[in-house]
Amino acid sequence: MSDAFNNRFISQLPAEPLQDPAPRQVHGAAYSRVQPTPVRAPQLLGWSEPLARCLGLSRPRNSAEPWLQALAGNRLLPGMQAYAMCYGGHQFGHWAGQLGDGRAIGLGELVAPDGLSWELQLKGAGPTPYSRSADGRAVLRSSLREFLCSEAMHHLGIPTTRALSLVATGEYVLRDMFYDGRPENEPGAVVCRAAPSFLRFGTYELPTSREDIGLLRQLVDYTIREHFPQHADAEQVAVAAWFGEICERTARLMVDWMRVGFVHGVMNTDNMSIHGLTIDYGPYGWLETYDPRWTPNTTDAEGRRYSFANQPAIAQWNLACLAHALSPLVADRAALTQGLERYASVFHSTYAAAFAAKLGLGELAATDDPLLQGLFACMSQAETDYCLLFRVLSELPLEQELRAENAAAWLEVLAPALYAPEELSGEVGQAWLAWLREYQARVRQQNAEPAQRRAGMCQVNPKYVLRNYLAQQAIEAAQLGDLSVLETLQRVLRRPYDEQPEFADYAAKRPEWARHKAGCSALSCSS
Repeated sequence: MSDAFNNRFISQLPAEPLQDPAPRQVHGAAYSRVQPTPVRAPQLLGWSEPLARCLGLSRPRNSAEPWLQALAGNRLLPGMQAYAMCYGGHQFGHWAGQLGDGRAIGLGELVAPDGLSWELQLKGAGPTPYSRSADGRAVLRSSLREFLCSEAMHHLGIPTTRALSLVATGEYVLRDMFYDGRPENEPGAVVCRAAPSFLRFGTYELPTSREDIGLLRQLVDYTIREHFPQHADAEQVAVAAWFGEICERTARLMVDWMRVGFVHGVMNTDNMSIHGLTIDYGPYGWLETYDPRWTPNTTDAEGRRYSFANQPAIAQWNLACLAHALSPLVADRAALTQGLERYASVFHSTYAAAFAAKLGLGELAATDDPLLQGLFACMSQAETDYCLLFRVLSELPLEQELRAENAAAWLEVLAPALYAPEELSGEVGQAWLAWLREYQARVRQQNAEPAQRRAGMCQVNPKYVLRNYLAQQAIEAAQLGDLSVLETLQRVLRRPYDEQPEFADYAAKRPEWARHKAGCSALSCSS
């Protein structure tokens, strides 16, 4: 297997000379060499067969197999070279200095059968120089959530890091889940993540903050040469053009998040991928009750910096931080400003196209803004499930005339998306009917074939998403040794846009018991 790894990152960039996991500030290096910490009793809990096929790997049959031992952090296979990346970041709007891979350890870059390279990384594999006072481990609940959501996002068609495996360690990890002084021992786990690279905005911010422009130049040259070769042009042009592409990719990613109602929860610059991927799944969630200010992160409950509606603006703020980090390499700063302008332009045009598709319209013109805002206003008047509402819109009988005598039937179509459907009999229902008349008139302007319109809407409005209560049910079952819930969720979430009537229960809105239950409503960063 030695020739299956090319390990470009560690072979082309400087490492620090020390090779132990003791916490420290690391200068002049892109990474530290560090070994995963072995675990007592590894057990494979979850496996992504679609990703495994892509990587040319087979599911380990038992815990003694070399690949299972490697995925647990118990050994390195030929060609693997372990390391932890060094980077910094802005956290909640403030510069945090050096951060780095505090509980993630890279295994190397695997060359897949199609020739593409995938960086494999173990999350929860033990301490590194960037762990500070932590143990570098991860608990089952957060690991299972990352494993499931990484693959669910991929099947939704949203750029993301992937997850190959979920391995129980057979050991316990002490965690204070809500930082309230009541720590508990929880089962530990390791996730193997995969991506073209785990380079992030903070990778370039840290050397600039230290005025280490030599290292910054090495990092940028490496990134463009290996990951963005289309921009390997004259020096100044290359950096500005590369930054412009990062802006565009990030804009499209934000639209995808808004399209499906995904809320990341911790959009710090160290959690932003230069590939435009969703990365670092922590206290994420799906917008169930429509609330633009909702955040799944208990740490963000007061400021709501990373709420659903704020995500596009925060992404642009983070890109501005990246632009500042790259500015020592760009003489014409206006070129970086153009990248930020490109972000805004691409976001707005892509957002309009995405929401036109969600509504079954050929396009969303500026004159349609009142229609879209009117929809959001209706959704705000009563508890409305974001994903389900857009899905049921495709079921409206728009070919019929909406009259007083059939109004109740129209509202009945919307009822499954409301948490209190009885409210449709009052003012809420009247507001919805007024909007539905406008919507029907707008749809009829394009003279689209009804079946084609419905099919198009179902291709962009998922029926199945990884709601927090579903993930929590899988966690609780797995903790009891029952993996069937996890495995069923995997099957369902591989086809999020299909009806799958046999799994209709997995499309249900959040049950009342989950409204305030830990892990189902809000989550902390503790993992």
